Amino acid sequence: MRTLIVGAGATGGYFGARLAESGADVTFLVRPARAAKLAAGGLNLRSPLGDLHLPNPPTVTADRLAQAGRFDLIVLSCKAYDLDSAIADLAPAVGTGTAILPVLNGMSHLDALDARFGPERVLGGSCAIAATLAPDGTIRHMSELCSITYGERDGSRSARIEAVDSLMRGLKFQPRLSDVILQEMWEKWVFLATLAGATTLMRAAVGDIVATPGGTAFIAALHAECTAVATASGFAPRAVVAERARAQLTTAGSTFTASMLRDIEGKGRIEADHVIGDLIARGLRLAPEAAFPLLGTVYTGLKAYEARQAREAA
Repeated sequence: MRTLIVGAGATGGYFGARLAESGADVTFLVRPARAAKLAAGGLNLRSPLGDLHLPNPPTVTADRLAQAGRFDLIVLSCKAYDLDSAIADLAPAVGTGTAILPVLNGMSHLDALDARFGPERVLGGSCAIAATLAPDGTIRHMSELCSITYGERDGSRSARIEAVDSLMRGLKFQPRLSDVILQEMWEKWVFLATLAGATTLMRAAVGDIVATPGGTAFIAALHAECTAVATASGFAPRAVVAERARAQLTTAGSTFTASMLRDIEGKGRIEADHVIGDLIARGLRLAPEAAFPLLGTVYTGLKAYEARQAREAA
């Protein structure tokens, strides 16, 4: 299966490196600067599951992708704010039999990919990984947690999803073929929006928040608002998933934070519209009479951060 990994950052770089390690036919679609670094020093991965050095990983830049031909599978793991440019860059690689596997958070990327390439080419997917890209270009994987979930959005077991599943097996991450991938994507979104909303608004970890007067009640109420949107959308979180999420989100002493908080602390870009703004918009579209005051406060705070970053960069 000829596979294109869009980007060679922390997420795409990790999964792509492990596929390449197994001997899979993998090419990384990268910017010219990243291509030059990879050509000079290779792709370097530091991980508790085993370090890896790929001395000359196959790469292609967007301006040469058309000459590379079509790919069977495209794995898309960019940040939401880079989605439009990523779609434009990867378009020459898409043929009639291409499957696109996005592992972004939220759901709006599916709308964008469907509009550009047709829903028949777009799989559902998500991933969980704690990794970062060091200044020298090394991918640093920070825990043994590393999973990727995928599936046909209609729940079918197609030949192509079985082929994707076969490709992912036996590598240094946990793959899982899901028959209810949209359900799982919504459940992850509810969890992530609650975690990101609470930790960015309070600028604190879960344990810090629950240690304060009203902290646990605040997180529970924010989780309820996020759950209400999923329910109105036809994807109410399953009871066992919701219970597990509430436990993780209210654990005393927990140092758990969202990556969005770490992005803010590093004065980086954030996925405010994709993770929080789109959730509010869907909720109001489906239930115009509903109120989402906590989500609204979170969103205002995130947009204020973005406004300040823009002002200070001007």
